[in-house]
Amino acid sequence: MNKPAPAPRTAYPHFLSIATRWMDNDVYGHVNNVVYYSYFDTVVNEYLIRSGVLDIEHGTTIGLVVETQCNYFAPIVFPDRIDAGLRVVRLGTSSVRYEVGLFREGDAEPAAQGHFVHVYVDRETRRPVALPDSLRAALEPLLVTQDAPAG
Repeated sequence: MNKPAPAPRTAYPHFLSIATRWMDNDVYGHVNNVVYYSYFDTVVNEYLIRSGVLDIEHGTTIGLVVETQCNYFAPIVFPDRIDAGLRVVRLGTSSVRYEVGLFREGDAEPAAQGHFVHVYVDRETRRPVALPDSLRAALEPLLVTQDAPAG
């Protein structure tokens, strides 16, 4: 398996600053790999909530993660601050592929990058539904075109 090349900061149209926590470090002295996925969730869901398209308690449409991947390039260590870059590389009928780059504050290259795919479903039936127009409109500013996904 070939590791993708790191995508620079300029490849991401949206950023969220995230503070690492003491508890994020593992016994090896760096942020544990599982925590990176929580950073992915944080930047995506923060964007959706602030855009007014995710009602975590009462929304009729919810996104279920069906695929994830992360590539690691350099360690992140508490008390680093992270700039989580977010972009969308695919807007399907009922799914979205989000890509995230995790940059230590001030770094041009990511310490890690990856992706996850949400399939949007009806909250009650858990069956796929078409992306609501409001969600599509909120995600279009994040949509980038490229030959091959980075994550």
